[in-house]
Amino acid sequence: MPGADLRLALTYVRTADRGALEALFGIDAAMADVVRTTREPQLGPIRLAWWRERLEELDGGAPAEPRLQAVQQELNPRGVAGRDLAQLETGWLRLFDPFPWGAETAEAIWFRGNLLLGIGAKVLGQADDRIQGAGGLWTLVDAARHCSDEQSRAMLMERARKFAHGLGGARFPAILRPLSMLAALAIRDCRRRQPFEPEGTPGRALTMLGHRLSGRLPRYG
Repeated sequence: MPGADLRLALTYVRTADRGALEALFGIDAAMADVVRTTREPQLGPIRLAWWRERLEELDGGAPAEPRLQAVQQELNPRGVAGRDLAQLETGWLRLFDPFPWGAETAEAIWFRGNLLLGIGAKVLGQADDRIQGAGGLWTLVDAARHCSDEQSRAMLMERARKFAHGLGGARFPAILRPLSMLAALAIRDCRRRQPFEPEGTPGRALTMLGHRLSGRLPRYG
């Protein structure tokens, strides 16, 4: 299930597009659930492969799984194929890497966010290279927020701060702001000391609202 920050961000999406973005993030959340609930690491890749294979097979019809059916109903008509979403597996698969994580794990996490928000922008009808970078920043910080290993968490945040430097001050069109506000929150996390503040706090909601109005990401550094 998406976290409180993402649920709030989706409320800013125009009604006509909300179902499609909920379907997109629903698949991402399904893969997150695999990582969260897998107790035997060797079983994780097998469970993720099930989702990848079902997504790749969607052209032949969706099985009786609500999130896959939502993809077929909401995303396929907008030109997003199941095989496009299947690539999200790469980012989640590397979370089964042993600690401490290295550069390849961080790159896979960044790729997931890049792909996720890139598809989101396509759904909204306005492609933007910067939104893909914003997605990578967001997923690096999101992974750090949920990482139990201190060394790996520090590595992810160090990489996130480098992206925050590059993206700070970027301005996004109104239609993309429900997505780019996730990067605004990531920059907020980059600025603060750990432990991370909980999702859904009034301060985070205010950051999202401020970004919705201005369209600009906070500057970092």
